[in-house]
Amino acid sequence: MNTLFTAEPQVPRKIRELISDLKAAGFEDRGGKGSHRNFVHPDVSKPVTLSGKAGDDAKTYQERAVSKAIEESRS
Repeated sequence: MNTLFTAEPQVPRKIRELISDLKAAGFEDRGGKGSHRNFVHPDVSKPVTLSGKAGDDAKTYQERAVSKAIEESRS
């Protein structure tokens, strides 16, 4: 048995999960063009833009942007 590959691969989250996290944190969906959605919060300086369909896998940079924006909304 090869011990180099025993870790479980991390499954990427879906865009719908990121949207759910943003809405739970008080962000409002302001719409967008095509598959883009802009989320705003009164305590966050810049809007968060997510692209892709709800069932698409989220990119690492999208997950990071959502986490950063939620943290900013709490402070």
